[in-house]
Amino acid sequence: MSKHRNTIFFYYKKEKGTESKFTALQEEVEQYGYKVVTTPDEANIIASIGGDSEFLQALRKTEFKQDALYVGIKRSNEDGLYCDFELDDIQGMLNAMNRDEIEVRKFPTIDVSINGQSDLQCLNEATIRSSIIKSIVMDLYIDDEYFETFRGDGLIVSTPTGSTGYNKSTNGAVIDPKIPCFQVSELASLNNNRYRTLGSSFILNENRSLRLEIVQDGNDYPIIGLDNEAYSIQNIRTIDIKLSDKIVKTVKLKNNSFWHRVQRTFL
Repeated sequence: MSKHRNTIFFYYKKEKGTESKFTALQEEVEQYGYKVVTTPDEANIIASIGGDSEFLQALRKTEFKQDALYVGIKRSNEDGLYCDFELDDIQGMLNAMNRDEIEVRKFPTIDVSINGQSDLQCLNEATIRSSIIKSIVMDLYIDDEYFETFRGDGLIVSTPTGSTGYNKSTNGAVIDPKIPCFQVSELASLNNNRYRTLGSSFILNENRSLRLEIVQDGNDYPIIGLDNEAYSIQNIRTIDIKLSDKIVKTVKLKNNSFWHRVQRTFL
């Protein structure tokens, strides 16, 4: 790890038992020459304590800080595709950093714009679902050209790293994160004489744009999921999605690739 990166901000839930472990963690990293800071603005390393859920929250709460490296530290009872290190083995993490057994991996994110105003980022996926017991209808445009009209429970738009999450549970493809693209998957689409969709996931490359136009037929408050946060926004008319210029730089072990983690998690 470069000595220029020596200020660390820890993001974690203040739960019973966590504070004492955090104090021990802070003392240990400071012995290695790192400075623990109290705000993410001061940090060039941001470490989350917890599984993937906390890692995603750390990204969102620190606004996808572009000049910082993100580190995922999981507890012993947690899984984490983004988390290579364990809270009970901080010594191992610090030794790996000093022995150059780590590398920085860059993961793509997606930009989401709602009604042409809100500019939001996701590392995993954006989901658009009906908030009532009624199917939602959306017109899909790729690069401003009409593609299809979707009717069903909703759509998932995922990044390559997010392809192993909600997307995979809908039989979407698992995508290598070295491929700059995003994937669109259907949730319970209706296909009949009136509505016809592709019926399978499809992948758009980094230069494509996707626009969803919500048909106003009673779904006035669709649920927008951004990673692991949900929003109910009134009168959504358009949702524009594209691959973002922002990337997430993460610290990973060299011997623990994306496909190693996929194999270990699912096979």
